[in-house]
Amino acid sequence: MRTSGAMKKSLESAKKPRVTSGVGQLDQLLGGLSIGDNVVWHDDSGSLASAFCLNFINSSITLQKPLIYISFDRSPRNLLEKLGPLAADSSITILDCFTSGKGANSPIFLKFYDEPGDLAYNIIRVKEPSRADALIELLYGIIAELRGDVRLVFESITGMQELWGGEESISSFYSHSCPRLYELNTIAYWIMEKKAHSPRLRAQINQIAQVVIELSIKRGTSFLTIIKAERRDIDNLDKPFTYWANELNISFDEEKRSAGGLDLGLRLKELRTRRGLSQTDLAKLIGVTPSTISQVESNLIYPSLPALLKMAEVLSIDISSLFQRGGDTRRRIVFPENEGTPLRMPEFPEGSIQARLITPIDMNAKAEPYIIEIPPDKMLSSHFFVHKGEEVGYLLSGELQFRIDKETYTAVQGDLIYLGMDMPGQWKNTGAAPAKILWLKIK
Repeated sequence: MRTSGAMKKSLESAKKPRVTSGVGQLDQLLGGLSIGDNVVWHDDSGSLASAFCLNFINSSITLQKPLIYISFDRSPRNLLEKLGPLAADSSITILDCFTSGKGANSPIFLKFYDEPGDLAYNIIRVKEPSRADALIELLYGIIAELRGDVRLVFESITGMQELWGGEESISSFYSHSCPRLYELNTIAYWIMEKKAHSPRLRAQINQIAQVVIELSIKRGTSFLTIIKAERRDIDNLDKPFTYWANELNISFDEEKRSAGGLDLGLRLKELRTRRGLSQTDLAKLIGVTPSTISQVESNLIYPSLPALLKMAEVLSIDISSLFQRGGDTRRRIVFPENEGTPLRMPEFPEGSIQARLITPIDMNAKAEPYIIEIPPDKMLSSHFFVHKGEEVGYLLSGELQFRIDKETYTAVQGDLIYLGMDMPGQWKNTGAAPAKILWLKIK
């Protein structure tokens, strides 16, 4: 019996391996991602897909898979702030379609490429982003030089349309590139602001994509709905699921959230991140592989009891804290010094900063207090934390200089520093003694 070409292709695609999206509960709803998937995110507000993209990028880094981020809507500096430490990973390539696109080659954006500190990032300025054919050929050329399955994030279809003018150009670009990316064994995220496009264009793109997910907000509640999922036998299509997102943490279990409990994978990721450990760091300390930690945090596997005990020991917490937020710390008033936790800060040069969380790592307070110490003559090229919220610092001793945009500020012993939306791009100890500061991150 001869197998037809279409049937053969279908059988081959069905065998393609499944990989994680970086969000364990989404993987459970969707059945994971497949090599070759083009995943279209219909974003009701234009900002909901960001958390899912960051988790996708983080999981790609963990699995050591190359990722290309194509940006139409953000300047390089703005994008680096959004990605935070993820942007510095050698596996990420950024295609800047903004500077010579919406940025119109303005000197204020071009000067980014003249600053030596930004050479640490793998950023390519696309000189003719208004030419869709030139962009796709550049993209295919980069993919051809990379090993293994490549991941892509297109931010965004809406930005492309604004630059290229009209929905026909978007329809043509997507209909040609999507099948080709499928054949190249990539996984691509496409972000699309739902309200910015006609139902006709959305329907055309949905027909070609392998996975289509809709994100929406109704009366202050976020919903995720799987519209399409090829090659998957699931019963979750067209069913809205409530979810909540806190930075990189995403949960679909509203009942657990309101009750104060949470799943193991999400809790482990939260405690590990607060401790300043990467998945590789934690894996080494426990005696497992980084892939094991990734799968536990994605709720794909459940650790053994000895592994759970070792996790609690390494994180300096009671084992019950892995299954509940805050434990019994809310009933306590005084916390000994030895319950604080030294933090690893691998994004800074060794010896340039020491940081310590002075409350137990599993304490769920509205503010996180740290003691931060910077030796004399040491300079940090970025802020201490990637944090969306207010921060307050009180300089206990020494002298610190910091820069926000083009302004330079100096703080001496006894001074208070308040940060709202603006984050310092540089810190420097300009004194002869170590500078010690009490720092509060406010949730």
